[in-house]
Amino acid sequence: MNYKNINPEEFSKLMSQEGYVVLDVRSEREAAQASIPGSMLIDIMNPSFASEVEKLDKSKNYLIYCRSGQRSGSACGYMAGLGFGELYNLAGGILAWSRSAVAA
Repeated sequence: MNYKNINPEEFSKLMSQEGYVVLDVRSEREAAQASIPGSMLIDIMNPSFASEVEKLDKSKNYLIYCRSGQRSGSACGYMAGLGFGELYNLAGGILAWSRSAVAA
């Protein structure tokens, strides 16, 4: 595994640092219901996902989330295979984020 699963507190701490990009891999419909401020949306289920990811800067660090952590884990694995450096998966996804103190 070439990425790290982290909790909402760790995710929030890294978000505030330079060089980190927050990536939401859910659908537009899901993102409209709730999302983490400042995140970029690239739907992993969309056929254009691969081409969109290939446009991203591999020198940046990515904080990736979805609804529960499953799709974002898949996205992390895919991106690691493309040579992206530091990848972090939000364990439990937006559901865990919404239940945590950082979402308040």
